[in-house]
Amino acid sequence: MAGHSQFKNIMHRKGAQDKKRAKIFAKHIRELTVAAKAGIPDPDMNPRLRTAISAARSDNMPKDNIDRAIKRAAGAADGENYEEIRYEGYGPSGIAVIVETLTDNRNRTAAEVRAAFTKSGGALGETGSVAFMFEHIGQIVYSAAEIDADEIFEVALEAGAENVDSNEEMHEITCALGDFNDVQSALEGKYSTPTEAGIIWKPNNVVPVETEDKANSVFKLIDALEDNDDVQKVSANFDIPEAILEKLGS
Repeated sequence: MAGHSQFKNIMHRKGAQDKKRAKIFAKHIRELTVAAKAGIPDPDMNPRLRTAISAARSDNMPKDNIDRAIKRAAGAADGENYEEIRYEGYGPSGIAVIVETLTDNRNRTAAEVRAAFTKSGGALGETGSVAFMFEHIGQIVYSAAEIDADEIFEVALEAGAENVDSNEEMHEITCALGDFNDVQSALEGKYSTPTEAGIIWKPNNVVPVETEDKANSVFKLIDALEDNDDVQKVSANFDIPEAILEKLGS
């Protein structure tokens, strides 16, 4: 993210995502399953599982659903096995896009991701073709409504965070990958569950998307990718002005 522009762009899409709640929950179940199988099915002993649970909660996934997914994964000796594959490419307006997937069929996923890029006028590249434009870091977001900016700044930095960016709406805490679990634990111990928490690709610079037509093209690609069952996360370096977001959301 550059400042909060990308966060606002993403939040603008929440309305559309609400209509896809079942699909979003299915993606969380897939991540919970992989996380539980990859280590001990106890979030206190399994950092990836703890992060997966936080992400599921941030999308209002019911606790019973989360618990069932973890128990099912813990008790399944066989079952579905997912492979983690990252795709990178360029979309409309020259934006850089990183697509993180969990798939049980890499040929199918590659073909579908490539098709989404092609239909948008973009192009899928090789691994590493755009990742150098981003930082791979931990991010934790809290609502600013009831948390003092100076206090959370002190707590986060003491826990190992690299930066705390606050405004009237939220506090965005970022940290190195290796410090993410410590920072997350310290903040959750003080302030409970965050609005969002996870590992992100933060763009070093953003590409301005300054017309409605271009913005629509960008969102068409993002939506096509997010609609794919194998796609877990989509990161991009676009920045759309508030005025255009409001028009698109009206």
